[in-house]
This record gives sequence, C-alpha cells and structure tokens, in this order.
Amino acid sequence: MEQATADLVARLQAGDEDAFAEVLAAWSPAMLRVARAHVSTQASAEEVVQDTWLAVITGLDGFEGRSSLRTWVFSILVNKAKTRGVKEGRTLPFSSVAPEDAGPTVDPSRFQGEGEPHPGGWRPDGAPRAWVPSPEDAAVAAEVRGLLAEAIDALPERQRVVITLRDVQGLTSAEVSEVLEISPENQRVLLHRARAKVRAALESYYRPAVQV
Repeated sequence: MEQATADLVARLQAGDEDAFAEVLAAWSPAMLRVARAHVSTQASAEEVVQDTWLAVITGLDGFEGRSSLRTWVFSILVNKAKTRGVKEGRTLPFSSVAPEDAGPTVDPSRFQGEGEPHPGGWRPDGAPRAWVPSPEDAAVAAEVRGLLAEAIDALPERQRVVITLRDVQGLTSAEVSEVLEISPENQRVLLHRARAKVRAALESYYRPAVQV
C-alpha cells in the first residue's frame, strides 16, 4: 500500500472527520455519475452513494490494501449500483459493444479522400486546432470546466462511466477493468470514444475564437 493511501486509511480508521470530508467531497460527484448509469433515477443513485459510504465506514477495518482505496470504494459502489439496478429492472452490460460505441469517432468528412493530395490525412479546415492560452484563461477556466462536465454527462452511459473513472478519478486501465468487470480492450474502446466526443465538444467551443 502506498504511504499516502496508508496515511489516509489510518486517518479514516481513526475517525478523522476532516479526512472523511475530504474524500466525500472529492469522490462523491464521480460516484454519483457512475451509480446513475446503473439505476433508474437520480434519487436511486444518491441512495446508492449513501449506502456505499456507509459500507466503506463499516468495512474500513477490513481494508487490506490489495488495491487502492479509491478502487476499493468504487468497486463497492458498482456492486451496490448493479444490485439496485437489477431490482429496478435495469441492467447495463459493459461486456459487449453497444450501437453507440460503434462507428467512427471523428467525422469522416474531416479527412481527405481519394484523388486529393493526401488521402486519409486531415483536410485544412478539419484538422484539430491548437488550444492557445489567452489572457482571459483564468476567467474562461470555470466555463470550460462546466463545458467538460456537460460533455461528460451527455455521453452514452457506459462511456460516461469509463471516462469518469479514468480521467476524473484517475484510476488506471487495469483498475477500471477490474471495477467494471470488463476486458482491457473494451475499456480502451469505451475510453477512446468518450474522449473523442469530449474533445469534439471542446473543439466546437474553441474553434470560433480561433477562426476570428
């Protein structure tokens, strides 16, 4: 177990309210996103998150550190969310490729076709544009964070769960595969498509400013 994790676990096991408040604030929003993908209502997702934290508090003494604390917590969450989803008649199969996970991740019209100078390469007006920092960066930062949250929330549920665990919570590919009980390849496909859609949302935000 890493020293930072060991220190956090020790604080939590000792009943340190500040430590619990820190992880509650840092992890609960992402936990709610993940739970919502498995259950039928927002209220159900909130109850799953509450039940998860209760299980974490009562089970901390049994935490052996064979995974990171975050992975352990999210594993409890997913198991509880799946159980709740089954009771509500809702299932989210991560092990197979859904229609929304198929097809190109980038609009094919952005690439040059046969008979053009560089078939398969970017068109001049289709290439990704550099996001050049501006003097208004500090003011824009909050707006961009809001845009990112909206883009993630708009993703198909399976993609939203994977990108939340990987890019928001910082779990590794192996940890996400373990938590969601999916293959590494499936995890990569879902993450790639999720990132492509979020990038597209950011491009649509930045492109007008670049083209002026």
